[in-house]
Amino acid sequence: MRPAPPEPPPPAAASAGGADPASLPDPPGQPPRGSVLRALRFGRDPLAGIRRLQLRWGDVAMARIGKRRLYVLSHPEMVRDVLVTHHRNFVKSFALQRARVLLGEGLLTSEGEFHLRQRRLSQPAFHRDRVAALAGTMVRYADDAANRWRAGMEVDATREMNRLTLGIAGTALLGVDVEGEADEIGRALTDALGLFDRLHNPLAPLLDRLPVPGTLRMRRARERLDATIYRAIAERRASGEDRDDLLGMLLSARDVEGDGGGMTDLQLRDELLTLFLAGHETTANALAWTWHLLALHPRAEARLHGELRDVLGGRAPGAADYAALPFTRAVLAESMRLHPPAWTVGREPLADFAAGGYRIRAGSIVLVSPWILHHDARWWGADVDAFRPERWLQPDFEASLPRFAYFPFGGGPRKCIGEGFAWMEGVLALATLARRWRLRHVPRAAVAARAGITLRPVGLRMRVEAA
Repeated sequence: MRPAPPEPPPPAAASAGGADPASLPDPPGQPPRGSVLRALRFGRDPLAGIRRLQLRWGDVAMARIGKRRLYVLSHPEMVRDVLVTHHRNFVKSFALQRARVLLGEGLLTSEGEFHLRQRRLSQPAFHRDRVAALAGTMVRYADDAANRWRAGMEVDATREMNRLTLGIAGTALLGVDVEGEADEIGRALTDALGLFDRLHNPLAPLLDRLPVPGTLRMRRARERLDATIYRAIAERRASGEDRDDLLGMLLSARDVEGDGGGMTDLQLRDELLTLFLAGHETTANALAWTWHLLALHPRAEARLHGELRDVLGGRAPGAADYAALPFTRAVLAESMRLHPPAWTVGREPLADFAAGGYRIRAGSIVLVSPWILHHDARWWGADVDAFRPERWLQPDFEASLPRFAYFPFGGGPRKCIGEGFAWMEGVLALATLARRWRLRHVPRAAVAARAGITLRPVGLRMRVEAA
């Protein structure tokens, strides 16, 4: 067996522009005295917390969260330094390290050579040809959702989109139809996400060990999700079937560049649960926010329906239609600009580094936020807060943006492995539903954004109308 190559040692210091970080001042920010109270307040509304820091202190801001320093970096070049140029100087943030309680050593939480090995084994399952082959599954579940709706009925759009993407994820990732278990698994996933809602709470490690209601719900949720994942693995191993879903790909994958081995059941569980959770939740949120925005902007909605009539002519879409629906894709892109499902990316530096002329200390928390960058008028113009899908259809628009002015799927070696899957699923699901229906806010709806590990819309009650 060939030994794995050694981990490169962390750099003594990482810098941008050749500056010695030790010679630089700390960035401006909150006074040096921290408090648990401030940390709890940040944990209750982290979106507002990082926004206040960025507006007051600029592209490099510092705060104390409990006993730790937190830095918010809000310039595309700094995002590139963290995610790409100096990525070896960073590990996942403390919050995501704690997520191993649920996710184990999946792609979202693992590090180093093990992460590279797992990504190498998983990557072929997300090749564009395999993603295109799943288009029929995506459209079938979206069509089932469209058939459940009736003109005049009220729906929780967030719940509906979660049910839809849960069904797609179950079939595409596990080869299991979870439609009959959708409500039960959906509740388990929501409870599991409750773990992430308190990741920035300095008391969370203590709460994780106490039999408080939130911890007990999370443990039951983990057991419920494990039952689904391990059942799918056991049934597939017993059947010996060779399928083209993610589970089949991972079962047959061998690390030809490493030790030649495959994945254990525990490794399969961690990867499948990570992709099942992250894949269904982020796309569901993107679609739910899209319905919200379309209801607020009838001109964009009318243009979307016009494109669907012209291209589809009443039929269901397929993989070949993806490229023929540029405005539909633009609607989704603009929705993810205003409401990026993965609204922040957290890292911890292994060594001090320089950013914007300031010293960022090793062992601190570094946040780069798509939500902040996506709402910066320097890159998006005076209409930065407007929902304008047509901006994405301008010639060379995306090429004219700084690389990390828009990064809903992260970037660098840890960029979301399922990006192509998410785009295909989002566009085809939206096209399938919108060719028949439009959604309208009910008068009493009070829509809000809940910033946990994802940016989830809550209170999104909507009325179904014929398109």
